[in-house]
This record gives sequence, structure tokens and C-alpha cells, in this order.
Amino acid sequence: MNFLEDIRTVFKEDPAARSLLEVLLCYPGLHAVWLYRAAHVLWGFGMYFIARLISHAARAITGIEIHPGAAIGRRFFIDHGMGVVIGETAEIGDDVLIYQGVVLGGTSLEKKKRHPTIGNGVVIGSGAIILGAIKIGDRSRIGAGSVVLKEVPPDTTVFGVPAKSKEGGIGETSQLDHNKLFDVCGEEIKVLRGEVEELKRIVGSR
Repeated sequence: MNFLEDIRTVFKEDPAARSLLEVLLCYPGLHAVWLYRAAHVLWGFGMYFIARLISHAARAITGIEIHPGAAIGRRFFIDHGMGVVIGETAEIGDDVLIYQGVVLGGTSLEKKKRHPTIGNGVVIGSGAIILGAIKIGDRSRIGAGSVVLKEVPPDTTVFGVPAKSKEGGIGETSQLDHNKLFDVCGEEIKVLRGEVEELKRIVGSR
């Protein structure tokens, strides 16, 4: 485990981090990742019960549940973190940032790949739910509260229930600018209003 790299990631991703002591003692996302990494090593050696026990303890301490069988890359950061759930066959690339309430869940009871694969540099907003063995492409952004059931291409932003896409991933704006996400639903409502007004005009002219 690269402890220093994980600590540097916290300072990079969270402008609220002010001191090393604060990061070491007050960041449950960091604690959850460290405990996961220890459990993951044991899982790899076939020590499943002990690995699950560590995972269970981490959940009780941090409110974050990461299955020790999940595969997670470098510089992974969970901001705030309460309610995050990452399933057994989930795969997460490098430089991924997720917020509280995110679920990487499965959609099958079969013992096979059933959880999402998250590419490098992806940002997943608060409360987003990603279900099934689908791929989220590199540098994509998942809007807060979205439900993602289909694969997302690289450099794409998705949002809504179910999630709809728009080109442009995290390169378009700051990772924290959730308020600047393109509003697909709002745009569709504008189109519908325009069509209704046009119909009114046609009917009224007869």
C-alpha cells in the first residue's frame, strides 16, 4: 500500500483538507480504502473469512462497505463516504473520485462478474447508483442521484433516472462543479413546451 500517495490524493481532491493530522484522523474514506487494501491482500491468499471480517469492521467504523474481492486502482478517493457500497466483482481504475451514497451494485445471483467496471479518472456524484456488469469509460462523470444501467463511453457525462448521456467528461469543468452539469430533462421540457405552444398557435388560428 502506498500510504503517502493516498494521503496526497486527499489533499489534491478535497480543498477542505488542512493538515496531515486532520487527514489521518478525520477522513473515513481514507480509512475505508486502507482497510479495504489490507482485506484485499488477505482475500487474494484465500483467507476469505478474515478479509470479510475486516471489511465488516471497516463498514461499522466508516459507514463505507467495500467488498474485499473488489479490484481498486491507485489514487482512489471517497469524499465523505457514508453509505458507499462497492460489490465483490466491481473493478475501479486509477484516479477515481466518488462521493457519499454511491452504489456499485450487482444485478445477478450467479457467481460471475456482476458489478460495474469503472475506468480511469471517473467522477461519480453523490447518491449515484451503477448496476450490473457494465463499463464506465475513462474520464466520464456520473451526475449526483443518477441510476446507470447501461455502459457509458469514455469522456461522457450522464445524469438522471435512468441516466442519459452528453459528450464531455471531467475535462469540461471542475470535478466539484455538479451544478454545471447539462440538464437533459430541462432541455427536453423546453422542447415539449415549444411544441405545445406551437400546437396551441395552430389550433387557435383555425
